Amino acid sequence: MKIIHRYVLREHVGPLVFSMTALTSLLLLNYIAKQIGNLVGKGLSAGVIGQFFALSIPFTVAMTTPMSVLVATLYAFSRLAAENEITALKANGVSMARLLMPVLVAASIVSIGMIAFNDVVLPASNHQLRTLQGDIARKKPTFGLREQIINQVADQQVYLKAMRVSPDNRLTDVTIYDLSDVMRRRTIYADSGELAFATNGRDLLLTLYDGSTLEVPRAEPDRLQRVKFAKNYVRVEGVANQLEMTQSDSYKSDREMSICELQNEVSRYEVEYAKSKADLEKALQVVVSEAITGIPARPPEISTMTLLNVSPGSAAPRSRNASIGRAYCDLLARAKQFAARRSASLVPSLYAAEVQGASPPPPMPPPAAQGTVLPQGNTQAPVQATVVPVDSAQARAERDSLLAAVAPPRDYANLQQMPVTLAGSIENARVRMRDNQRFVNTAAVELHKKFAISVACTVFVLVGAPIALRFPRGGVGLVIGVSLVIFGIYYVGLIAGEAVADRAILTPFWAMWAANILLTLVGLVLLARMGRESATSRGGDLGELLEIVRNAFRRDRTPKPVPAEVR
Repeated sequence: MKIIHRYVLREHVGPLVFSMTALTSLLLLNYIAKQIGNLVGKGLSAGVIGQFFALSIPFTVAMTTPMSVLVATLYAFSRLAAENEITALKANGVSMARLLMPVLVAASIVSIGMIAFNDVVLPASNHQLRTLQGDIARKKPTFGLREQIINQVADQQVYLKAMRVSPDNRLTDVTIYDLSDVMRRRTIYADSGELAFATNGRDLLLTLYDGSTLEVPRAEPDRLQRVKFAKNYVRVEGVANQLEMTQSDSYKSDREMSICELQNEVSRYEVEYAKSKADLEKALQVVVSEAITGIPARPPEISTMTLLNVSPGSAAPRSRNASIGRAYCDLLARAKQFAARRSASLVPSLYAAEVQGASPPPPMPPPAAQGTVLPQGNTQAPVQATVVPVDSAQARAERDSLLAAVAPPRDYANLQQMPVTLAGSIENARVRMRDNQRFVNTAAVELHKKFAISVACTVFVLVGAPIALRFPRGGVGLVIGVSLVIFGIYYVGLIAGEAVADRAILTPFWAMWAANILLTLVGLVLLARMGRESATSRGGDLGELLEIVRNAFRRDRTPKPVPAEVR
């Protein structure tokens, strides 16, 4: 059986490598074609362009790996069945379950590897790719302009709109909103213009033709100054024409976070959701009490925080709800603790082996106490350190005194307090619940997506192998057709699931795992029927598959016979 297992796995290696290379190249070329307009003409070096394309590979590989596993499964089993090798194995007592087992084990290993890839490599590459795209976009704002859209020129308070932007930096029907001077607001209209950088390489120079300038002084808002010109120059300072790489960027979107960082986001907003729910219950209790007693109640003191001023993915309390992300992060934490204990136990033994035979180091003298006579040369009296707990009364008093010395306390008694109503408290808590639930769903969807796409490698084997064995003469047409159908069902399910999860129609788990569960059930049904199906050289081709699909959707239009008694 080991020889047969190796033979079956070897049949999958060639199609897997070919499909992986072909699909990744196609998707990567499609992405490059979309981004080539943002790269050409910016004077970027070959190293920067190569880095951009290299960082684009990981997220492409994450999508094409499940596709490649399905293509390899369909092609390998279809070839084995078409050449009657499956029939020979059945005749020698080899069941289809035993034949499929090594492929499922290999696909499970690929799924585990994809989980690690999506957790470590993919978020880091997405973060670096986004940072690099921002750096490239800031290098030369001329080529970042979009037609018929108000574009901000770098970080300046200058906005430009052009109906047409040609590749040679010529603009048509130009409108410029200059808000850089706080004392006046200037709007420039021009029939056409040109963009170029000044000789210093940092300032942007706009040459405008046949237009007018409108200015409204801030001191005299009722006064309008209009000046016509045949040719005008506008200089925007501080626009660099050099690629400045970002050194540190702590912000991360949900696609730039690892699994544990996403789990931290989920845990943090779950805590905020629980707080907002408790505040809502407290406010409703006050409303009920006021309605029963008739005594006007005081609105409860609740928090108004919705967004947390923390770095995305930073440490958070452990979630109280069991989930795949929590189990995965707990497993990683235990593995790190075990590795730390292992290294800590090895270090003393290695140190003892190195110093074996050497004289022990002299003992350290005990710290001098107050009143002890110091040796000559030491004139400084010993100082005893006092450790003050952070939450002690002494620590709070010292902190308050330091804050008072830096900034004296304000007189809050004379400040006018804004009125707080019960209706406002209820609405505040309700909005916070909705926002925090949306944040939980956004992070949880991305977390489950990392696992669902990885497990799809195993699911596609369950679906692809029975179909290939049922239609052995399908050939390349079967591989392409079935792959496209399954790809479409799966990825449409992912996109639709993400949309319904963001709207809180489905939970993130069911939204992301519905396609996997559906295809798994279909695969199990096909595997159960695989033992009762027989394929010969006269059937099982692509035409039979199409006929089965056509019959499933064809309506029976044959008129039913009329009973004799009705006649």
